[in-house]
Amino acid sequence: MTKNNDPRSIDKQIVSVSELIYPEEKKGKFIPEVKSRLRSKIIKVPEASYKASGIKILGVRIKTLLFTTDVALVKNHNAQSVIAVYPFTPQLSIMQAIINTASVPVFTGVGGGLTTGIRAVNIALQAELLGAFGVVVNAPMANDVIKDIANAVDIPVIATIVSYDDDFKGKIHAGASILNVSAGKNTAELVSRIRKSIGEEFPIIATGGNSDELISKTIEAGANSITYTPPTSAEMFHEIMIKYREEMGDYK
Repeated sequence: MTKNNDPRSIDKQIVSVSELIYPEEKKGKFIPEVKSRLRSKIIKVPEASYKASGIKILGVRIKTLLFTTDVALVKNHNAQSVIAVYPFTPQLSIMQAIINTASVPVFTGVGGGLTTGIRAVNIALQAELLGAFGVVVNAPMANDVIKDIANAVDIPVIATIVSYDDDFKGKIHAGASILNVSAGKNTAELVSRIRKSIGEEFPIIATGGNSDELISKTIEAGANSITYTPPTSAEMFHEIMIKYREEMGDYK
């Protein structure tokens, strides 16, 4: 048998080639990837998000949440879940459309501002029956309503916190299973202060910004899962149209 036909020599060649193609994978486990020819363009969450510990919700470990109600984005992303909260009164038709479109768990808003009381409780129960993995209440939601929702549903109640003055401990005692910290540029600082107050084990979701640096800072502050806000369909389409015009020539 010649050297070129020696199986041991072939093995060595394969190893050397893989080291050239995947040099960064030597630091950890190699992750095979299967792509689609037509669906290769998707929303990708920043890599730093995967440094988070994640939260196990109904048996599923979730590190990343995509913040959107756009069903086109809901269908084309690599986040592990979707958080669908919007500035209108919650409507079951919107919830159903998002849950039916998504291929990952969905956490949906059920009120907190204008929508509260028994209406919010009923919406939360309907959200569970439609297949939501959890319900999100906005910052103004009263603790007694959170308690009523927690008693009515068998899925997590996620309470949004926007300031250290929010009664986050009261919301936890009322039945909130997870805190959702959303304080803009102050999110990491607020996560850190809340974490010191409630201990290391209570689950916290937080907005991470749009850079690896900000996301890493938020995770280091104590966030278990990261919410990522993607570019809008209009913004993405704008870039695509510029490319098409460059390829086809400007209209004259």
